[in-house]
Amino acid sequence: MSRTITVIPGDGIGPEVTGAVLRILEAADADLEYDRRTAGIGAVASHGNPLPQETIDSIEVNGVALKGPLTTPSGSGFRSINVAIRKHFDLFANVRPVRTMLPGGRYEDIDLVLIRENTEGLYVGVEHFIGMDRDPKAAAESVMITTRYGSERIVRFAFDYAVANGRHKVTLAHKANILKHTQGLFLEVGKRMAERYADRVAFEDRIIDATAMYLVLDPYRFDVLVMENMFGDILSDLMAGLVGGLGFAPAGNIGEGHAVFEAVHGSAPDIAGQGVANPTGLLLSGCMLLDHVGQAEVAARVRRAVSTVIGDGSARTHDMGGTHGTAAFTDAVIGALA
Repeated sequence: MSRTITVIPGDGIGPEVTGAVLRILEAADADLEYDRRTAGIGAVASHGNPLPQETIDSIEVNGVALKGPLTTPSGSGFRSINVAIRKHFDLFANVRPVRTMLPGGRYEDIDLVLIRENTEGLYVGVEHFIGMDRDPKAAAESVMITTRYGSERIVRFAFDYAVANGRHKVTLAHKANILKHTQGLFLEVGKRMAERYADRVAFEDRIIDATAMYLVLDPYRFDVLVMENMFGDILSDLMAGLVGGLGFAPAGNIGEGHAVFEAVHGSAPDIAGQGVANPTGLLLSGCMLLDHVGQAEVAARVRRAVSTVIGDGSARTHDMGGTHGTAAFTDAVIGALA
């Protein structure tokens, strides 16, 4: 039975890479129907709102969305449209796999997954200025919020992900040596949760700064990593750098009843309309979406085709060191579908 998904092309290079991805998914016989909606700068022009209600309603009904990069307009009332979507649908788990696709880089055979708590921590945005001596902004204060409920569900998600995907270890990265309460609670929950999975998945905890160092020195010591919101935001970009950058990094934001799969990279307005953008990040996010809706065989075919095209160098975009544009790369991937 065909699955209807919400498609948000996005801003800048978003429509170009989204169009390329949908062409490839169609060629791969993905059983999907598309409910196209808008958000970001384009939505301001057409709806007077960067996140129209009809877009929210579409995601609500369909349960799954594929989203290109968005630009949050200045003065829109949103700190981030992406954050607004995650909060509205309680998409608590941000899943960021990174895998080597472009040969000849600093590392080979990288295969890691970072799972980031998406709704708590410093990114809840509870902050304010404190006035002193006639200076209304003499100091600024931000509150990190960590709940047992939020910690339990993200750590459980990480272990369940590891079990479902044949992963052997979960590393919980934290700063509990300094932040005794907020990070201490996260670590306490992680250790207790690990006991339930001890016969299936190994567990370790590491200080976040040491984790960053070892990801550069020896990334192969890790498998699945789980951490709070801001740490995950930072280290997920570091991990993307291990495999060539954000152009190769897919992401899924997953909740109890909804999921939004998105390009991690920005809207890149400087190259929009030039036909040179690399659609790989959003395409791999589309593969994650296919896995999520039960079309794993199609996702595997697409991943093999992308790996073939990038690996043999037959049609690499400029950011991969090649000379091909978006359309030529898309055509090559379609041609490589087995």
